[in-house]
Amino acid sequence: VQLQASGGGLVQAGGSLRLSCAASGRAFSSYTMGWFRQAPGKEHEFVAAISWSGKRTIYADSVKGRFTISRDNAKNTVYLQMDSLKPEDTAVYYCAADPSGVLTTMTYDYWGQGTQVTVSS
Repeated sequence: VQLQASGGGLVQAGGSLRLSCAASGRAFSSYTMGWFRQAPGKEHEFVAAISWSGKRTIYADSVKGRFTISRDNAKNTVYLQMDSLKPEDTAVYYCAADPSGVLTTMTYDYWGQGTQVTVSS
């Protein structure tokens, strides 16, 4: 599986961005998909994940109520809608795929390249 993330950019605090992650391969619809981020000098951090069907989602407490993960299996794409952005959301955001089908915050086998999100105060 190859993953290609896009949609990052520079936005003011309180603004919104939508990240996209396009996946190759016919098995996409069976994978759990996740978003992670890493800010300078900080550890890799789980952000959100969505089950293969799209019916179940989980979020980090730091983004709950502001970010929404969704997927379109017909387009092999997962999205991260980010609203009410804060400067502390500034990071490189990565999408990841887990073929096990388990909704998890860890153990993702496939990773895309990151997309930079910068939130100015």
